[in-house]
Amino acid sequence: MAAELKVLGACPLDCPDGCSWVVTVRDGKAVGLRGNPDHPYTRGALCTKVNRWLERAEQPDRILYPMRRVGAKGEGRFERITWDEALDEIARRLRGVIGEHGGEAVWPYWGTGTLGYLQGCEGYGGRRFFNVLGASAHAVDICSAAGAAGMKATIGSAGGMDPQDLAHARLILLWGTNPLTSGHHVWKFVQDARKAGAHLVAIDPVRTRTAQQADEHLAPLPGTDAALALGVLNVIVGLGAQDEEFLRDHTLGWEEFRERIAEFPPERAAEITGVPAADIVALGERIARTRPTAIRATQGIQRHSGGGATLRVLAGIPAVTGDWRRHGGGLAFSTSGHIKLNKAALYRDDLRPGPVRTLSMSRLGEGLLDVQDPPVKALFVIAANPAGSTPHQNKVRRGLAREDLFTVVLEQFPTDTVDYADIVLPATAQHEHADLHEGYGHLHLTWNEPAVAPPGECLPTSETFRRLARRMGIDEPAVYDSDERLAEQLLASDHPWMAGITLDRLRKEGFARLAVPDPFVPYADGFPTPSGRLEFRSARAAGAGADPLAGYVPPAEVADAERAGRYPLALISAASHEFLNTQFGNNPELRRRAGEPTVRVHPDDASARGLADGQRVRVGNDRGSFEAILRVTDQVRPGVAATAKGHWPKFAGGSNANAVVDERATDLGGGPVFHDTRVEITAAG
Repeated sequence: MAAELKVLGACPLDCPDGCSWVVTVRDGKAVGLRGNPDHPYTRGALCTKVNRWLERAEQPDRILYPMRRVGAKGEGRFERITWDEALDEIARRLRGVIGEHGGEAVWPYWGTGTLGYLQGCEGYGGRRFFNVLGASAHAVDICSAAGAAGMKATIGSAGGMDPQDLAHARLILLWGTNPLTSGHHVWKFVQDARKAGAHLVAIDPVRTRTAQQADEHLAPLPGTDAALALGVLNVIVGLGAQDEEFLRDHTLGWEEFRERIAEFPPERAAEITGVPAADIVALGERIARTRPTAIRATQGIQRHSGGGATLRVLAGIPAVTGDWRRHGGGLAFSTSGHIKLNKAALYRDDLRPGPVRTLSMSRLGEGLLDVQDPPVKALFVIAANPAGSTPHQNKVRRGLAREDLFTVVLEQFPTDTVDYADIVLPATAQHEHADLHEGYGHLHLTWNEPAVAPPGECLPTSETFRRLARRMGIDEPAVYDSDERLAEQLLASDHPWMAGITLDRLRKEGFARLAVPDPFVPYADGFPTPSGRLEFRSARAAGAGADPLAGYVPPAEVADAERAGRYPLALISAASHEFLNTQFGNNPELRRRAGEPTVRVHPDDASARGLADGQRVRVGNDRGSFEAILRVTDQVRPGVAATAKGHWPKFAGGSNANAVVDERATDLGGGPVFHDTRVEITAAG
């Protein structure tokens, strides 16, 4: 019997759970994968998607060799070439672009296909190479930019309470988050709290899997959560339940914010949100009398024009109640702000020949079609599928179809974006390369040790850019640092929370928790803002062009009465249970489970349009459309249409939900507005 090897690693996907996993290897082949039972957050379990990771890596459509386009852009026709041919052509084309237009004409477009610091978007794998070229900087703003900016303007960091401490809460508000589909490991801590008597409230326009398990469900109109929060605060303050001591000692601008709260009595909040005033009063009363209260809010809640403002107001609730000083109280949005790695040492932005512009991931169409001086002439797509996952899909495709754009895609599978590439380079999967990960839903760092050799001629992203640097004749030594050296530089932080976390330790143990205090109540005695206080009034927000005082910023499209007349339904395109963004969108079994794209509407909305359950419909607006099967259900509040993201356009009739989403930016952070979209639904035909 062949000996088995257990290799510790990390899930790379864009999920707060950042799981630690164990790969079983026999005779050089990965034969098993499970969650690491020793990791206190993973606790031995992976999700429906990642359980098929090894199967996915061996699918027959895996890209194993470099390829060159032989058909028209968008057709997806390629011929196999050698690595030498690929590197020679890329180097030649890059020299030409830089010579004629300068380095900023090169756009390295990193996506969230892997969050790794060595191979993925957290560390911008290959960033040193692009810095030496003077390429445009890339803003990974498609995920949580608005919420993170709102949190930083208010508490000085995107890092909130430790989600594990939900177990100590007496009241939990799952606000715009559906962990039973997206990030299910936090549910164990919710269950621990409920066993101890905690009350669970879900706030979501859709009665999701999670909302169905809650004690209460409130369904506001998409993008109106800040108005709901202000209405709830109005009730709390009206009862005199605010923590005056905490507000006096640890906040800035309370009296002004209190006046703003007074502008949102429950009746006004009900009119804006569609949540009955009685429900707003009941929630406010419950929060007023329950300590500690914990709020869990994730990315979906901030993907609209007022996303930054929403997190500013939500972060203010535990300040008004004093829950920021209580173990088990506060707001859990992300833990990334607590991870004090030496990112500057990894990025080496000092290698740039001078200042460079920043281009937005969320506005790729704009960047390819509208940006000039210089125009983008070379695009590197790394761990991303923007043709399937980025707003204003048709505009993105027009940009990718430019004949004068040289596009290189590093990929594992023939995505819709690959179809537009000039050169395709085969990339390794997670269990085939080394990487370092954080979880943005817990306080651990995790090392991913390569378990097996890469198939075919696949290379890690880091090695791809080392080889390309040699082909370009770059003599800067830093671009040739090994993966281990890069990891050591990243871990070389003098912050006390990083004490004792070394590469040797991570490789031996697989993961390590930050050396934070226990219990971890990060803002009991102050905040990392300029004033040292939670800032209801924020100079940082004002400097970004936002209202200095926290408040409600309406969703631009959902709240537009004229547009509502033409497109009466507000569209939510939330996370899929089977896909992670567009990853796994080509896995046969997960595609079978997901079925065709669906769109859910309330019975009243279906009846008003003469539409029936199971009917094929067109969901569209003036930007584009996609087809789906109609599901008529009261799981969706009236006025809302709900679909799931992740379907590859090429497998879904040529488009998906992003065909109807605009490229507009959020109020803070420049994030996307996936949930600030109006559509009409008609019979397909």
